Amino acid sequence: MIRKYLGLYAAFFRASLIADLEYRVNFITRIVTDIFWYVAQIVTFEVLYRHTDVIGHWTLPQTRVFLGILFVIDAIYMVLFHDNLERFSDRVRKGELDLLLAKPVNSQFMVSLQRASTAILGNFALGLGWLIFSLSRLPDFSWERLLWLLILIPCGVTILYCCRFFFTSVAVIFTRAENLQFLWYQLYKFGMRPDSIYAPWLKFFLLTMLPVAMIASVPARALLDPPEPWLFLWAAVLAVFLLWVSHRFWNWCLKQYSSASS
Repeated sequence: MIRKYLGLYAAFFRASLIADLEYRVNFITRIVTDIFWYVAQIVTFEVLYRHTDVIGHWTLPQTRVFLGILFVIDAIYMVLFHDNLERFSDRVRKGELDLLLAKPVNSQFMVSLQRASTAILGNFALGLGWLIFSLSRLPDFSWERLLWLLILIPCGVTILYCCRFFFTSVAVIFTRAENLQFLWYQLYKFGMRPDSIYAPWLKFFLLTMLPVAMIASVPARALLDPPEPWLFLWAAVLAVFLLWVSHRFWNWCLKQYSSASS
């Protein structure tokens, strides 16, 4: 079963790459656009640290590592899921969802992974380069800690996907849900900052009820702070749990669905 879906996604990826390369200017433009987003995040913290040495017990070199983790996870999410979830409301409104539901494969898989954003692979390389550069600037960094990322980065991507998918799925019920998508982007901004800068009650909320702080802050802690095995275990458990809940929620939404093409 896993081999079947991996083969299917490989076919989707090849088709997406061929389609993207037909419009090479747009391909390059998308990479350049996201570079500006990376620069904006970096400059924000570079300016803040001109006025203080520590923010939330992290120094500037440590915050650069956090940004590297954020860039890598965000790029993986963008490659795999972003375009599919971003266009989902339009698919529901135009009746295209009916065609996906008729396919003899898992409908959540089709909705989430049918198209890959291959241009973002360039951004992934840039984010990875920034992460390696930032780690090299840390004094006495133990490179063995990178092994934690083999678990925590997939967990971060999964949590990011599931949180986004919850907001996306409601379009099945309401057909138009653009305002909820806007709400998601505002909430996601909390995860784009180190969780240590927030008040304890808000930090707890962002690690549990709205777990956007689990996306990049927890993997960054694995590299920067003393190991917290309980927190890393929570990241793995939460990722599996949210994936299961997202599937149940998706099936529930489909029961409320009336074909837009009929």
